[in-house]
Amino acid sequence: MGDVRGDDRNMTIGEPETSAVGVPGVAVSMRYALGEMGAARSVRTLLRVNQADGFDCPSCAWGDPAAADRKHAEFCENGAKAVAWEATRKRADAAFFRAHSVAFLREQTGHWLEANGRLTEPMYLAEGATHYRPIGWDEALRLIASRLRALDDPNRAVFYTSGRASNEAAFAYQLLARRLGTNNLPDCSNMCHESSGAALTETIGLGKGTVTLEDLSEHAGLIVVVGQNPGTNHPRMLAALEEAKKRGAKIVAVNPLPEAGLLRFKNPQKASGLAGHGTKLADRFLRVRVNGDLALFAGVNKALLARDDADAILAGGGAAGPVLDHAFIDAYTEGFEAAATGWRALDWADVERLSGLSRSRIEEFADDVTAAESIIVCWAMGLTQHANAVGTIREVMNFLLLRGNIGRPGAGPCPVRGHSNVQGDRSMGVWEKMPDAFLDRLRDEFGFDPPRAHGWDVVDSIRAMRDGKVGVFFALGGNFASAAPDSEVTAAGLRRCDLTVHVATKLNRSHVLTGREALILPCLGRTERDRQASGEQYVTVEDSMSVVHASRGRLAPASTELRSEVAIITGLAAELFGDELGWSAMGGDYSVIRGHIANVVDGCADYDARVSQPGGFTMPRPPRDSLTFATPSGKARFTVNAVSAVRVPPGHLLLQTLRSHDQFNTTVYGLDDRYRGVHGGRRVVFVSGEDLAERGLRDGDLVDLVSVWSDGERRAPAFRVVEYPTPAGCAAAYFPEANALVPLDSTAAISNTPTSKSVIIRLERSVPPAVG
Repeated sequence: MGDVRGDDRNMTIGEPETSAVGVPGVAVSMRYALGEMGAARSVRTLLRVNQADGFDCPSCAWGDPAAADRKHAEFCENGAKAVAWEATRKRADAAFFRAHSVAFLREQTGHWLEANGRLTEPMYLAEGATHYRPIGWDEALRLIASRLRALDDPNRAVFYTSGRASNEAAFAYQLLARRLGTNNLPDCSNMCHESSGAALTETIGLGKGTVTLEDLSEHAGLIVVVGQNPGTNHPRMLAALEEAKKRGAKIVAVNPLPEAGLLRFKNPQKASGLAGHGTKLADRFLRVRVNGDLALFAGVNKALLARDDADAILAGGGAAGPVLDHAFIDAYTEGFEAAATGWRALDWADVERLSGLSRSRIEEFADDVTAAESIIVCWAMGLTQHANAVGTIREVMNFLLLRGNIGRPGAGPCPVRGHSNVQGDRSMGVWEKMPDAFLDRLRDEFGFDPPRAHGWDVVDSIRAMRDGKVGVFFALGGNFASAAPDSEVTAAGLRRCDLTVHVATKLNRSHVLTGREALILPCLGRTERDRQASGEQYVTVEDSMSVVHASRGRLAPASTELRSEVAIITGLAAELFGDELGWSAMGGDYSVIRGHIANVVDGCADYDARVSQPGGFTMPRPPRDSLTFATPSGKARFTVNAVSAVRVPPGHLLLQTLRSHDQFNTTVYGLDDRYRGVHGGRRVVFVSGEDLAERGLRDGDLVDLVSVWSDGERRAPAFRVVEYPTPAGCAAAYFPEANALVPLDSTAAISNTPTSKSVIIRLERSVPPAVG
């Protein structure tokens, strides 16, 4: 595969940076935008990003300020790159596909594939063909419909989606799949925040966060940022953290690697950020061992309980102490005594060994906690992609519940979504396990009974493809092959399908790992005008703070042959089923879809009118809104979580995959990670000096990464070693290059999320390829 060996011959390694953004961030943003869009197009487009009358950034899902409070430049470096990547003037047209065989394209890097520009017309790869060729829309939709009708079981179809799809597209998509008769609706949530949803649903009855942007910037006394790198993954979050810090809040960063964005932030919107020293953000950095977060939070909970017990004794009579919020615990929670028994029995030696932190460091963290009136915990993939991820996030919820940090300003859980509408997709029903209440409303709205058996998530879909159980794989956006674990198994599974279909704006690796037949269907991007039968349309999205708002593209489409995601879905549905559910009306006027959403989706009554207001509206969050918990008992739940961490054999390391600064998810904008000092390449592995010395390696050596799992070994060749301040016994490398090392069957308990942050590897010196 092309991503096995990228062109890293010119790679250089320098010192990591100790601050984020500032003048370099502005310069890089503008250089990339100008190179892709040109000057006039850049100005016209970037000033519309995240504006109330503009379009939602196609990058991360960070929340927006109130409509009246938004700046003219309401975007970050990676947002500017995401917009420019989509609004580029480059084109991958029919001539491009005539010139390049699929075999040639398969050998190129993902960065090279996407750099060729926007797709311009539908392309078809016939069985046995060497090149994609143009195909008309009507013919393409008839072909897909015929292949779906030919399936002997609708569950031989898989409908994947990424987080870039709008609410309208997502709702129509899940309706199409369920009308066909399947709940096989895997999505990118399965690979990222599925663990968060599972833990939050169990503990507070709501599978998403409860905080607002104002909670962070205006009310929180302590913000814990754990398993997250906002400087690269959610840069606009830094501005909210800066506001909180200047107001007097404390920030604790928990991460195996020091990240520039949490060390110091140079706000490009302020003179002090461009010319001054910026703002120091993290007051405390806890360099936790990879997979040590469960032990850390169990340890701090143990410390808080011990202080509460001691205060009770000092108060006399054994009365409850003041450290914990006993009034909140008694009124709104269950399970406290069982959890407390577990913490009292926990051995500090085990906590220190598993977390990689000393008891004194954890007690210092507990000092921060007891001094804070309100606490928010923000997290991302660093918590969710481990075997014990659900237990870890349940322990985070224990931490918040102990001091009543939910249901009031400045407090609560904040899982930060990594893709612009991944939360909205789930709200709209893109989930393989939607509850019966949703399916009942769907039945009542459309007059058919949706299937009730749970479908396949991402991992189960790959297993099914591997085993020859999938006939048609349909992807609405995304880059499934690069995002998924176990790259070779995933690629082989896609090739076993009869037909693979990808709705996309640009060429990517998934499009060259094809079934016996393949289609690429080019769609409009967020930046582009969408005109349908009833006139110009807008779509809606939901951010990490549960705010639903409108998005209106303004650019002329990259090609007259592009169709919107909604038009593609409703067009295919009409070809499959006729117009029995009103597909034509939905495709011609998106307000018709919003009317259905209002009747089917919880919290979306009067959807069209509410979302048309500047800034949109906020979905219900009962734990915050009214201290109401949709659990069996109606109370928030303390849980008992056995403290564990991955056992690493002698001579091995525990690898986490991560993003470089010059990428968004699987999209690679360039080959630099300036915050970590990497320039001109991506195949690097970050290892501590202690571990290098133990293995007789030096900074700059070339090694193969070999992962170890019960079914055998996986190898990713030719990675350059970079000595880095990561905890001993741990390592890090970029995805998707390191995804080949993640075993398909290594998943989180309950959520089935791939364990991309807990990969056991060893380092072997690379053998140079034979000459001649």
